[in-house]
Amino acid sequence: MFRSFFLNRQWFAWSVLGSLVILLATWYKVQLDVQINEWFGDFYNTVQEALATPNSVELESFLAKCMTFAKIAGIYILVAVILEFFVRHYIFRWRTAMNDFYTSHWPKLRHIEGAAQRVQEDTMRFARIVEALGVAFLRSIMTLIAFLPILWTLSEQVTELPWIGPVDHALVYMAIISATFGTVLLAIVGIKLPGLEFKNQRVEAAYRKELVFGEDQAERAEPPTLRELFVNIRKNYFNLYKHYLYFDIAKWSYLQFTVIIPYIMLGPTIVAGAITLGVLQQILRAFGKVEESFQFLVNSWGTIVELLSIYKRLKAFELTIKGEPIVEHYPADA
Repeated sequence: MFRSFFLNRQWFAWSVLGSLVILLATWYKVQLDVQINEWFGDFYNTVQEALATPNSVELESFLAKCMTFAKIAGIYILVAVILEFFVRHYIFRWRTAMNDFYTSHWPKLRHIEGAAQRVQEDTMRFARIVEALGVAFLRSIMTLIAFLPILWTLSEQVTELPWIGPVDHALVYMAIISATFGTVLLAIVGIKLPGLEFKNQRVEAAYRKELVFGEDQAERAEPPTLRELFVNIRKNYFNLYKHYLYFDIAKWSYLQFTVIIPYIMLGPTIVAGAITLGVLQQILRAFGKVEESFQFLVNSWGTIVELLSIYKRLKAFELTIKGEPIVEHYPADA
């Protein structure tokens, strides 16, 4: 899954240099986020001044600030579009490397259930998900590096928390506590999902295989056989939906309630009028960026579950190539 691309000289330009391009472009996007955060502080202070004292701000000055945002946003859009185009090619090269490696060992792999799907579909999904998660993780780290000092500095203006009292740099600690709680919560409630997703791929592969045989062999894909295979699919999906139900309850409850946390923490400061509207907006955006970075696992858990399922399927290929026994575990239906 990795050696065929990252340790293959044929793909050096894409695997190593391509990864470096993605890394640098991601870092630049984070720097643009920092510029936008600074712009919000200045812009909302101007808005507050204009609303408090009519005609104190000239229209040309106000429009100039809007054009500054348009300039930063335009650069961000350009970088994002070019990066997405490059990433699509990057992913397909990675899939090509895995495809070439697995097909070169096809005589050893063809007997594995769903082998065709694993080569044709799982390689692409694996490359796409790993790239997306990798970029998201790096972006989270870069965002922390960029915004954590900003939030640390801005937190000095938050002199008191409700029910607690004075706490230095309270918003930084609150972001860490909030994200840690959410990560642990979803890890616990979603512990069964990877195995269930893996089993889901097995029953889907069995059904698909029978249908493919039925295209060329009249005695295959008979209605009773297909009905039995589809019953297994339905049973597994319904079981999966049941487990996703409480997972989604926990996930969305957590994400919705965390939206109000910074406002509650800033309550005494806002009521006391200790900060301007611009500083408030800077604090809220910086807090959101820091908290979102710490929430990487929370926001990516569903994708990670899918990745673990695909990884198990492709790992069976590599064990077969090495001549090692395959042990594919998945949970019971209960």
